[in-house]
Amino acid sequence: MVLRKARLAAAGSAVLMIGFVGVVTVGTYAASGVPGQSAAQPGLSGGTVPAAYRAHIQQWGALCPEISGPLLAAQLYQESGFDPKARSQVGAMGMAQFMPGSWDAFSVDGDGDGKRDVWNPLDAIASAASYDCLLARQVANVPGDRQANMLAAYNAGPGAVSRYGGVPPYQETQGYVRSIQTLAKSFTAPADPGVQLALSKEAAGAIWFAQSKLGTDYLWGGTGQEWENGRFDCSGLTKVAYESVGIELPRVANDQWYAGPHPSRDQLRPGDLVFFANDLDDPRTIHHVGIYVGGGYMIDAPHTGAKVRYDTIDQRDYIGATRVTPDGAAALPTRNMGDGTITRSQAPKAD
Repeated sequence: MVLRKARLAAAGSAVLMIGFVGVVTVGTYAASGVPGQSAAQPGLSGGTVPAAYRAHIQQWGALCPEISGPLLAAQLYQESGFDPKARSQVGAMGMAQFMPGSWDAFSVDGDGDGKRDVWNPLDAIASAASYDCLLARQVANVPGDRQANMLAAYNAGPGAVSRYGGVPPYQETQGYVRSIQTLAKSFTAPADPGVQLALSKEAAGAIWFAQSKLGTDYLWGGTGQEWENGRFDCSGLTKVAYESVGIELPRVANDQWYAGPHPSRDQLRPGDLVFFANDLDDPRTIHHVGIYVGGGYMIDAPHTGAKVRYDTIDQRDYIGATRVTPDGAAALPTRNMGDGTITRSQAPKAD
């Protein structure tokens, strides 16, 4: 959430002192048109971003060297799950979750219609990228990784990054930097699609757990608890299967989708999560998940009245797969089920 954290209140005066220069600079970027795609920019992995926003995120992700399409997508996903109507309990608004004062100071017109509308996703995407790049310029002379310093400035304020000569020693800020950089990997298309992704060490244990539940009755919302008579729904089964090998996944399928990189159909390996969506161009419509076991089959908890069973993955609504990694799962946010905004950010443990 832009300028929400308590520490940023202390840093706010420093940020606002450069507000006029920053807005002029950001406005110059906007006036020159949407940035072009850089040859060095990583592409977005298929199915990770709603098609309506894909080109805009990729283009604005090339605004400055410190960001990329996948990194910008990771931030927007974490802030709102790509919901342009998201409103948090503390008043942050839109896909990028700007607070009103920050929107007034730092927003740009992303679609060229002459307006800066916080509820317009194209304006929100452009404004998030522009704000990132403004922060990157403010900490450009700080030593260390420029992208990490930019993300730290987003979370803790540029003053803190300058004062500490890099990412501040705040647990929340260090966790935010690791989370976004890790989550960006889930949005990144492989540089060489022919290169096989690393196999999951935890896959065998997750499959064993799922196999042990074959024949169990389906229960909407079920996670196998005693008071549920050990029953599961689809994402409840995958969550608990990976929990049995020490990986904590989010509760719902369309958040589990981002728990790691996305193998192609011919790269599937046992243990990968396989997903199904109502609209193959929009991951927000993912409605089902299973655990791949090989040979074109998965174990899943399909629907009310059915049991945990083997099913084919070759269905019209198959959108893709995720190879779950511990760091990928740990980078995912926990959301408020009422408004979809973050209630808690998880972060990979430092090496």
